[in-house]
Amino acid sequence: MALEWDLTPLYDSFESEKFKEDLKKSSILVDEMKEWIDINFNNHEDEVEKLENFMKKDLELYSYQERLGAFIHLTLSTNSKNEPAIKNNAILQAKRNELAGPMAKVNKWIAQIEDLATLLEKSSLLKEHNFYLSEIVANNAHSLSEKEETMLAKLKETGSSAWEDYKNLIISTHKVEIEEEEGMKEYPLTVALNMAYDTDKKVRERAYHAEIASYKKIEDGVAAALNGIKGEAISVCALRGYESPLEMTLNQSRMDRETLEAMLGAMRESFPKFRSYLRRKAELLGYNNGLPFYEMYAPVCDADMTYSYEDGQAFVEKQFRKFSENLGNYAVKAFDNHWIDVYPRAGKRGGAFCSTIRTIKESRFLLNYGNSFSDVITMAHELGHGFHGACLNNESPFNTSYPMPLAETASTFCETIVKKAAIKEVDKKAAFSILETEISDATQVIVDIYSRYLFETEVFEKRKVSPLTVEEIKNAMLNAQKEAYGDGLDPEYLHPYMWTWKPHYYFTTRNFYNFPYAFGLLFAKGLYAEYCKKPETFPEEYEKILALTGKNKIVDVTKAAGIDVHDIEFWKASLKTIEEDIDTFIKLSYEI
Repeated sequence: MALEWDLTPLYDSFESEKFKEDLKKSSILVDEMKEWIDINFNNHEDEVEKLENFMKKDLELYSYQERLGAFIHLTLSTNSKNEPAIKNNAILQAKRNELAGPMAKVNKWIAQIEDLATLLEKSSLLKEHNFYLSEIVANNAHSLSEKEETMLAKLKETGSSAWEDYKNLIISTHKVEIEEEEGMKEYPLTVALNMAYDTDKKVRERAYHAEIASYKKIEDGVAAALNGIKGEAISVCALRGYESPLEMTLNQSRMDRETLEAMLGAMRESFPKFRSYLRRKAELLGYNNGLPFYEMYAPVCDADMTYSYEDGQAFVEKQFRKFSENLGNYAVKAFDNHWIDVYPRAGKRGGAFCSTIRTIKESRFLLNYGNSFSDVITMAHELGHGFHGACLNNESPFNTSYPMPLAETASTFCETIVKKAAIKEVDKKAAFSILETEISDATQVIVDIYSRYLFETEVFEKRKVSPLTVEEIKNAMLNAQKEAYGDGLDPEYLHPYMWTWKPHYYFTTRNFYNFPYAFGLLFAKGLYAEYCKKPETFPEEYEKILALTGKNKIVDVTKAAGIDVHDIEFWKASLKTIEEDIDTFIKLSYEI
C-alpha cells in the first residue's frame, strides 16, 4: 500500500518536459494577458465580446497556474527543503504577481459597466459567472490603482510571503528533544505533537514539557514572522479602506457581522457546560485544579481505540457508505488512487489539509496519522473537504471558490457522520471513549477557536502600535486561553506557544482563520439534524447545497438549507446537541 501521495497526475518531476513546458506556457500566457488587457480595456466598446474573451483567457491561464502551483505546494508540504520546488515557487509567484496591476484594471473596467445585469443576459458564458462578476463589482471599492496593486504584489514576495515560507521552514524542520529511559531522543515536532494522544500519561507529560522548552530555540524567528505578516495585513487593510482585518475577512467570507456576533454570543453562553466537561475529565485523570493542557487529548478509559491506517480506512468507508454510496465511493477512490500522504516524517509540515485541484478534478490529502481514533476523525474531516470539491466538479472553476466558513462545513459534517455512527456500533466503554473524543474535538472548535479569535484580535490591536515581543505574544495567548477555558483548565499548565506551529496565523491572504471552524461545526450540526429527519432524501439535497457554495453569500446558502444564521437561537440549538453529549458523558463517567 502506498503511504505517500501520488502526484504524477500533475507532473512526474520538476525535470519533466511537461512541467517545463507548462511553466513556460504559463509565463507566455501571462505576458499575452498583460498585453491584451492593455490594448482592450481602455474604453467600453464591444463590452460583451471583450468580457467573454477575457474570461476564456483567464480560465486557460488558471488551468496552467493551478496545476503548477498545486505540484509545487504539495511537494513543499512533504519536503520543505526541496530546492527545485522552492525555486519554481518563487518563479511562478513572481510571474503571477505581474498580473496584479492588469487585473486591477480589468476589475475597475467591469465595475464601470453601466448595466451589468443586462449585459450578462447577452451571453451564456457571462451569465454563468453572474455571481463571480457581480462580486468583482462589489469589491471594487477596496481595489487600488493598477500601479499600486502591482507594487503591493511585488512587495509581498519579499514581505509576507517570504515570512510565511520562513516560518514554515522553521516549523517543518524543528526538532523536540525528549528524555526517555535510554537517554535524550530527538523527534520531529509533528511526532512530538502526536504524543499528546498517547495512552501513557508520562509520555504525554514529557512530550508537553519538552515541546514547550524546545520553542526557546525558534521563538524569536517565529515571532518575527508573525509580526511581519500581521503588520503587512494592517497596512494593506488600511490602504484598501477596510476598518480592520476582521472587516476584510468578513467581506472575503461573504459573511456579515450580524452572523458572526450571533454565533459568538451563543458560543460564550455555552462555555460553562464545556468547562464542566473539562473539570470532569480532569477528575477522571486524577487532577483537582482543572485539566492540564497536556491532557486535553488524553484517553479517559482503557477502551481499545487504536486504529491502524488500514483499519481507519475501512471504518471511514463503512460509515460514509451508510450516509450515501456517493460519499463511500469517493473515499475508496481517494484510497485506491493514492491521494493521501499518511504518516509524519522529517521535513513534512504538521497538521492535516485537503488540496482540491480543479484542473484534474482530484484532491490530495495530507495527514500525520498516529493510529488514534482522533486520526480517523481527521481522515474523515479531510475527505469531507475533498467530497465538497467533487460536488463542484461540474461548475466553472470561477464558481467553485467558497468562503472560509463554508469551507469547514462538509468536513465537519463527515466527522459527525463517523462519530455518531461509531457510538452506535461499539460497546459501552468504547462508546464512552468515542463520545469523549467528539466532545474533545468540539471543545477545540468552540472553546479553543474562541481563544484563537481573542488572541488574533489582541495581536492586531497591539501590532497597530508596534511589533510585539515574544513575551507579549505569549501573554496574549495565555490571556485568551484563560478567558475562553476559565476554570476548565489548570492555570499552571496552559500553552503559551500555541501560536508557533498553527499555520492559520501565518496565511498571507487570510486573517482570522479561526471562527470559520466554529461556523462549520455548528452549521454542520444543523445539517445533520436535517439528515436525521429525512435520511432517504437528504444526501441528494446535501450535495446540491454544497454545489451552491461557490456562487452565493453565506446567508443565501444557509437559507437553501432552511437555516437563518442571523438568529442566535439556531446557534444555541446546534450547541445544545453538544451540551447534551456532555451531559451524557458526565453521566456515563460515573457508570464506566
